Amino acid sequence: MNSDDTGRYSAMYKPFHLIGLELNISILAAALLGKPTGSTKRFGADVVATAKRDLKAGEFLDGEGGHTVWGKLYPAVKSLAIGGLPIGLAHNVKLTTDVAANTPIRWQDVAMGEAGASVTTGVQIRRAMEGNVELH
Repeated sequence: MNSDDTGRYSAMYKPFHLIGLELNISILAAALLGKPTGSTKRFGADVVATAKRDLKAGEFLDGEGGHTVWGKLYPAVKSLAIGGLPIGLAHNVKLTTDVAANTPIRWQDVAMGEAGASVTTGVQIRRAMEGNVELH
């Protein structure tokens, strides 16, 4: 995303999300223009997996763009307080509890790191981050 000359301000309105196009623009802006397309100084927000419909224990989440979950933006403080499962980690994960439609899915609602459930490097990094985060 382009910004003003100070690099402090930018604005973009889109009523939709086109990750395939946005990623290419970011890569080209970084590689060709030497412009960073986004950086953060702190953990201020989080996108939590949220049930698209009533989900039952034993179902598998199909991740971003699937039929079971959508991502809802939360302040990081609230996401961590509720134990929200990041949308990026909600793929091929088995639910251990029923979750009502439009309800955030929490780490405790899924089999992640339990017997028989694999723990990916992404999960390990995220859990370590949660344990070492400074929120303002």
